[in-house]
Amino acid sequence: MNPGSWERRLYLAAHPFAYPLLRGLARCGPAVRVPGVGVVVNDAALARRVLLDGETFRKDGPGSPGELWTPVLGPSVLLNMEGEAHRALRRKLTDLFTPGYAERLCAEILAEPLERLAARLARGEEVDLVDTMRVMAGAVIGDVIGLAGRTTATSPRDRGAREVVPPQGIGDEDGYRHLFEQGERIVSMVSLRTRRLSPAQIERARAVLGPLGDIAAEAYAAGDENTVMGRMRLLGLSEDEARGAAGAFFLTGTETVATYVPRLIALLHDSGELDRVAADRSLLGAALDEAMRYITPTPVMLRSVHAPARIGGARVRPGDRVLIITHNCCRAYGPFDLDRPHPPELRRLWFGAGPHFCIGYPIAMAEVRAVASTVLDAAPLTVVRRRAARGVLIPTYREFVVRRRGAP
Repeated sequence: MNPGSWERRLYLAAHPFAYPLLRGLARCGPAVRVPGVGVVVNDAALARRVLLDGETFRKDGPGSPGELWTPVLGPSVLLNMEGEAHRALRRKLTDLFTPGYAERLCAEILAEPLERLAARLARGEEVDLVDTMRVMAGAVIGDVIGLAGRTTATSPRDRGAREVVPPQGIGDEDGYRHLFEQGERIVSMVSLRTRRLSPAQIERARAVLGPLGDIAAEAYAAGDENTVMGRMRLLGLSEDEARGAAGAFFLTGTETVATYVPRLIALLHDSGELDRVAADRSLLGAALDEAMRYITPTPVMLRSVHAPARIGGARVRPGDRVLIITHNCCRAYGPFDLDRPHPPELRRLWFGAGPHFCIGYPIAMAEVRAVASTVLDAAPLTVVRRRAARGVLIPTYREFVVRRRGAP
């Protein structure tokens, strides 16, 4: 099976009008000005140059992510900051998610869910990896924010807000699903064309994130160095910075990780490479990177121009909006190929570059590697059924069911 056919279906289901336009722009050159849209970048080397220049191309101006999320998260989160304030906050967070800490954290949080997943696959049960990843991602982000052990997350400031966690507690799988769905509802308000949220959308997002921020603040105040929020306090973050970081992690990390694993397994299965990677785990790192390149979990990145400059042959002026179409930059290197080397300009471009390279990268990859390894342990696998999700920002499966082939 062509591994790209289902990926195209996922993108068209999520963005039936924007995706054909996005792919059409790839034929317009490395950088092109599109009236009413901005300057579009389709080349990986140019994209990296823009991302590395945090003075000229910023995240806190018109048409940038800051304009989108500051009304929801406040001014002190990494994804809407620039300059010395951004550098200072980033320095404080540098040691928060080291690879070693991220692996230990995910191993502890996911030990029981992974054990249940392995047992179900070993018994030959049908397993929906979409639902599985919702539970896993909800468990990790719940622990990061400080929800573990809580029975409710209703904000004292907003008694009308919906409970974030069902009464049976965050440790219940339904609680994790509910937590994931809360984030999904917020992110689904955004499309590839969205410049800013409406007042009603901002209020809906605040109704979810306010209670989560309150609980993150409680975990911060407790100062337990075994918790992520407690570590933030020890690293010198203020309470507002910790609240903002918790909200940003919740919005930007949960859905990205959860949607990736089913698509990874689908690509390996459809390309005939799943059994090869299962038999030789030294290939897993290359498989993760190549699948990330082909899937491009962050298909578009936004920047606002703050000084006159050139991007390839296109002139930009202060106030211009720059759309880095990461998907086009990455797809330019060809179809999915497990043995493809990645040139320097492409290296993990889907996580950003320079001052805004994703600070949650270690924990995202630790979570992905843990779940993917458990699924690969059950190979050979059969894809029982799958269908694409509609009305989502990040293209994904609504259902992706696998079963161990030949299990009793």
